[in-house]
Amino acid sequence: RSIYAAFGNKEELFRKAVDRYLQGPGAFVGPALELPTARQVAEAMLHGGVNAHTLPGCPRGCLLVQSALAAGPESEPVRRDLAERREAGVAALRKRFEQAQAEGDLPPTADPETLARYVNTVGQGLAVQASGGASPEDMHRVVDQALSTWPSA
Repeated sequence: RSIYAAFGNKEELFRKAVDRYLQGPGAFVGPALELPTARQVAEAMLHGGVNAHTLPGCPRGCLLVQSALAAGPESEPVRRDLAERREAGVAALRKRFEQAQAEGDLPPTADPETLARYVNTVGQGLAVQASGGASPEDMHRVVDQALSTWPSA
């Protein structure tokens, strides 16, 4: 029995692998979004990403980031799916930061959209650094530096 008979085409197999990844190493995201403050959410997203991207015995980095960088033109549907998944992550962060702002946890001058993109961009950069062999300790220090300018209520 072929792998395609079980899973469909390569794209469908890859999508299922991404779904499984999000339930495994990427599972830190859901609980992070439920933390009581926006800063705790950002900390958990970024420190959690470092931990997920450097799990012993697993490939370093992030499947959603590395796959998009490595995909060729014939993989446009996969690249588009990964981009949509990353944008959904930004949207979830933005929504959580809008909630934090409404609750007075973020100041009125904070921009939830920009904060969400900031956290997402730093997280993607950390994934690339992890794939290149950066130490978890160095990346955790980068997270602390990135969060040193977090807006306070």
